[in-house]
Amino acid sequence: MRTRVRICWIARKPDSLPAASAGACKPSTARTHIGPSLLFKNRSLFTFTGVLLALAITGCSIPPPSVTAKLTSGISVVAPVNGASVTSPFFVTASAESCQSLPVKSMTYSIDDGQAITEPASFNAQVNANPGQHVLHVKCWGQNVSSEVQMNIDVISISSATAATATPSFSEPSGTYSSTQSVSISSATAGSTIYFTTDGSAPSTSSNRYSAPVTVASSMVLKAIAIAPDYANSDLAQASYVISVAAKGPSIPSYAISQQEIQLLPNWRIKKDPATPGTSNGSMILVSDPSLSGQAAKIYTTFTNAGGELYSVTYANDTDAENFLYDARVWISADSTLSNLEMDNNQVMRNGDTVIYAFQCSGYSGTWEFSSNAGTPTQPQVKWIKSTSPCNPSKWTRDAWHHIQIYTSRDDSGNVTYHSVWFDGVESPINKTVNSDFSLGWALGALVANFQVDGIGASGSSTLYLDHFTIDRW
Repeated sequence: MRTRVRICWIARKPDSLPAASAGACKPSTARTHIGPSLLFKNRSLFTFTGVLLALAITGCSIPPPSVTAKLTSGISVVAPVNGASVTSPFFVTASAESCQSLPVKSMTYSIDDGQAITEPASFNAQVNANPGQHVLHVKCWGQNVSSEVQMNIDVISISSATAATATPSFSEPSGTYSSTQSVSISSATAGSTIYFTTDGSAPSTSSNRYSAPVTVASSMVLKAIAIAPDYANSDLAQASYVISVAAKGPSIPSYAISQQEIQLLPNWRIKKDPATPGTSNGSMILVSDPSLSGQAAKIYTTFTNAGGELYSVTYANDTDAENFLYDARVWISADSTLSNLEMDNNQVMRNGDTVIYAFQCSGYSGTWEFSSNAGTPTQPQVKWIKSTSPCNPSKWTRDAWHHIQIYTSRDDSGNVTYHSVWFDGVESPINKTVNSDFSLGWALGALVANFQVDGIGASGSSTLYLDHFTIDRW
């Protein structure tokens, strides 16, 4: 069988080494076989003084400059390729196995007629160059010999397409306000479009498109991005607003005793709640951001199998107070996983028994729940009771402050009345009375505040912040 092949050659003289020399390609019909020679139809072979390189290939084409350079000089330039467009700085990656058939002592590179930078036989160097067309010179150096490869490159400037749109700004800063706010959002980039969310989620082009000031009538976190033609998307902007209407909330008598900023007290106790399954671990530190007072407690909890972590502190001593208002600001970070958020107050009465005012926002029932003792003080049976008021911590706006107020009272027999709970100024009446008397042997008059975070699922974590934690009593 006869096949048509092309013979391509590149020749050089011993005394000179051009950057590339592509010879002619002669069509020939040949009988091919495995052996030391090829039998050509015309029985002739071109000869030169020097070295003949013959390649038998099915189609003859001029090899790319990087291949030609390596064939003729021993230099291999991996990057940039000849004719490449690059931005400054860029990397030159090159090596040489030999230089004019002699061992390589060093290599150099330079831009145009600039200073040559010496490198080893294999190198990767970062290069700076002004925008425009340039010639990259890469040389190898041996004993009294050298070879050079020249690469044409185009250094382009960074266009406005990679510049970012100006980050949006809000007309009202983050903070606590006593009335509804109207918040304008703007970007300094002309022609930009702003997209925003009010539920704490990250905005995208599928989110609300800004066209008029945003009405902030309740606590929320406002997030926004700006997008403009020929620009990269802006960074994320966010602001947190707490709307706390002074006229709403429980009425506190002027003679009430107020224990304020309980989150700042020392000697908080942190332990797993033995009544929950799984495992849990927790930590508590003071931070300035986010905070309302300047120092909020950061509460970080990890869990397995729905474990719950209890944070508690003894904040005062009082055997006689019968009315309590548990008042706290709570922030739940966006990446938190939790099922219940429990907020308790405990008091040891004059008879030595402990009254437990236990209250929680339950993700399991989707309601506010309160506890009772269905047994006796010495043989207690804790029972959680669902209210008719909805609550689920997983539905709270994340990365925003929320205001929780819980009003409870008791009698001398340890019967507790759960009057109402206020969430961000909105009251949910409970009005249920249950017995919650326990004989626990605690110190007489001890007042203990609890803040408990329960997980959900196989494992996870949560980050919450507690600020302006106050308990009023009378």
